Amino acid sequence: MRATLNLDPDVAERLQRTVRRTGKGLKRVVNEALRIGLGMTEAPVEPPRFRIRAFLDGLQPGIDPDKLNQLLDEL
Repeated sequence: MRATLNLDPDVAERLQRTVRRTGKGLKRVVNEALRIGLGMTEAPVEPPRFRIRAFLDGLQPGIDPDKLNQLLDEL
């Protein structure tokens, strides 16, 4: 959700200090503060890390499976 907020100067200053102190982004700091303020203090939901699994296809290094027709033409 996108929203535009007008923050009081004291709140904006506190947010900026927290951003500088923690090294987290403003979006993350605001979301954490809202969760605490709304009583949602259980661990915030973070998406699982994206992982890439290697797939062994049996081809030798340097052989591009997308160009097998070109390889056949050259042979």
